[in-house]
Amino acid sequence: MSLTRRQVTAAALAAVPVGFSATGTAQSAERRTRTLYIAGDSTAAQKYADAAPETGWGMALPFFLHKDRPVANHAVNGRSSKSFVDEGRLDVILGLTQPGDLLLVQFAHNDEKTTDPTRYTEPWTTYQDYLRLYIESARAHGARPVLATPVERRRFDVGGNAVPSHGDYPAAMRALAKTERVAVLDVQALSLALWQELGVEETKRYFNWTGTEQDNTHFNPPGAIAVARLVARELVRTRVLEPRDVRRLDEEIPEGWISWPEGAA
Repeated sequence: MSLTRRQVTAAALAAVPVGFSATGTAQSAERRTRTLYIAGDSTAAQKYADAAPETGWGMALPFFLHKDRPVANHAVNGRSSKSFVDEGRLDVILGLTQPGDLLLVQFAHNDEKTTDPTRYTEPWTTYQDYLRLYIESARAHGARPVLATPVERRRFDVGGNAVPSHGDYPAAMRALAKTERVAVLDVQALSLALWQELGVEETKRYFNWTGTEQDNTHFNPPGAIAVARLVARELVRTRVLEPRDVRRLDEEIPEGWISWPEGAA
């Protein structure tokens, strides 16, 4: 695979404005707005009225961040780390980012589709290559890259144990994060533990189970809120954000705060 856009040079890094590190961390104590951009798939994406009550966790994340840490949710249904780039969606984000902004990257659900060459990536080679492209591109624009392992599906074995479904992709992401010295939010491990705690029946209340559909991948409002809470807590634990950047981590979030606008963007 040829990643022709991965042209990160010392000159590009040197071009980051004074006052910010190469990772986009502010060196000044001055409070300023920093946008958190999400690059991801349907589990995080904005949903519209025709899809309700399906809810991406990115729709709920703003409830947990202060207003000077706004969320720009660019996650799109059906995309992988590869197809998101190939469609020019990473370029759109990079055209909007300012030094000090954050780029949160969560992919794997569609990278796993071995029969679709437009989306498939192999965990230890092309998946890592594309993730590295996000990392280097963000840094070249003065933004800070953050990786998030994929949220787990609702899967249980006959003994009622929540089982992982993403193969080597989470491990490949964690390994790359260590090599590249990038913060990684371990949403996969945390969501798996949450589904285990809730159990087989209770987890149905968090996924998009309706009268006609039994969807064990996508969330309804309670599920999206629960996963967004995990993400917000991980942003603080990994020191991507400070405690003063978040809010309501231990508060009940009303489902009525979720809304689905008409039509697609």
